[in-house]
Amino acid sequence: MTDRNATTQWTGDLRSGSGTVTLDSSHVGRFPVTWASRAEDPAGRTSPEELIAAAHSACFSMQLAGLLTAGGTPPESIDTSAQVGFGPRGEGFAITGITLTVRAKVPGIDPEVFQRTAQRAKEICPVSAALTGTTIELEATLD
Repeated sequence: MTDRNATTQWTGDLRSGSGTVTLDSSHVGRFPVTWASRAEDPAGRTSPEELIAAAHSACFSMQLAGLLTAGGTPPESIDTSAQVGFGPRGEGFAITGITLTVRAKVPGIDPEVFQRTAQRAKEICPVSAALTGTTIELEATLD
């Protein structure tokens, strides 16, 4: 078992306040965050949704690599992007959906097997599992 930690220090109200997200486990960075960077233009700052996109694209890529390798067709490369939508819903705001877009180079794999494996990776990667209340779409392409 492992734990990973991050901390956010926030000052002020929602609209005019600001914060800093610190990646405590890895010590690789501190990132500014504001409501405007979340709901409008990023302007050099991050948002919870961008951090989820980073986590999801990395997790999916690792899961897909593991499944492909276990199936006897290890990938040469996997490039995954995640787009996390955020907007008004009901009385507040919500993540409105996630689209994973993957391009992979997998020598010798049947395209149908690749599609099934990519779908399975989407279903079982731990970040997908944590986000089960969100619609997750997948666009998978072989190079």
